[in-house]
Amino acid sequence: MEKGLYVHVPFCIKKCNYCDFNSFKLNEEDKKEYIEGIITEMNLYSKKFDKDCFSTVFIGGGTPSILESEELKLLIDNIHSNFNISDGAEISIEANPGTLTKEKLEILYLAGVNRLSMGLQSSNKKHLESLGRIHSYEEFKKNFEIAREIGFENINVDLMFSLPNQTFDEWKQTLEDVVKLNPTHISAYSLIIEDGTVFGRLYDEGKLEIIDEELYLKMYYYTRDYLKENGYNQYEISNYAKDKKECKHNVLYWKCGHYLGLGPGSHSYLNEERFSNYKDIKTYCEKLKEYELPVENIEKLDKKDMMEEKIIMGLRMNEGIDLEKINEKFEVDFMKIYKSEVESLKNKGLIKLENSKMCLTHKGIDISNKVFIEFLKK
Repeated sequence: MEKGLYVHVPFCIKKCNYCDFNSFKLNEEDKKEYIEGIITEMNLYSKKFDKDCFSTVFIGGGTPSILESEELKLLIDNIHSNFNISDGAEISIEANPGTLTKEKLEILYLAGVNRLSMGLQSSNKKHLESLGRIHSYEEFKKNFEIAREIGFENINVDLMFSLPNQTFDEWKQTLEDVVKLNPTHISAYSLIIEDGTVFGRLYDEGKLEIIDEELYLKMYYYTRDYLKENGYNQYEISNYAKDKKECKHNVLYWKCGHYLGLGPGSHSYLNEERFSNYKDIKTYCEKLKEYELPVENIEKLDKKDMMEEKIIMGLRMNEGIDLEKINEKFEVDFMKIYKSEVESLKNKGLIKLENSKMCLTHKGIDISNKVFIEFLKK
């Protein structure tokens, strides 16, 4: 069975005001230990997976592009030398426009990276500053154009809407600016206020003004319709792609495929187990200095856990879930277990059934979390 490989680079120039990912301000000593540690982690796993093939690789963060050119090359070379990466594998890396250079882009392209995911969030200077981003729209555009010139054909742009004090016209302008560049993929996420972030603290103190639900929905509907008009198919709640340019690595997650996660705080799902690494860089590196895998938590999933996850993750995608396959995989009768929930959601216009497929309607997508909860009550 083919698997996905995730590699976490936990460093940033500074943490964005909305971010609750496992990331830390760059420290040269920590970075050196991290690079030694993650190479050791790859070495330790290489023999365990010598018969496995990885069809997707995703280098995320943090800010992977914060690494120097030779460090990026070292990281990617070790991925290839320690694991069997399938021919034609999708190899993605996240990049912050404020840390990219032409040299880094050339190194990444020559090292075999074939999908670039650039974090823009907004083309509006005021909102970039509010979010705590370290780049301008002009820097993003320049690096996007350089990446195209070098040969990167598959480029995703991350965007964020429903920002504090954001107007509909400001969001509309960001979409127009990005679509003009013709990336192959656009991820458009609504802002979520997370505990432990700068925005979370400001919100608790009553100092952050968030937009109302009516404006949020107006932005979301416009995003969906405008991107469709411009050749982007919505295939997941927040993701839109040109034909056959869906992110294979993320689809693997949503379809509950198996993946191995490397780096501080990374998660893995293999052989009906979920396990995660220590988040703290020091602890992560200390374990690897002793040639121990830096795994902190292991959770064995039972059939109920796996089935619920298959339902929830699958419903995030526009294609929905195949009930016959769920019945076969988990040896259950889905419609018997969830008869009342399905009838209620269908009557409310939140899901639709066609043959053996079940998916969310547009109305259901709007309140997807409330739909998901219905399948977690058993």
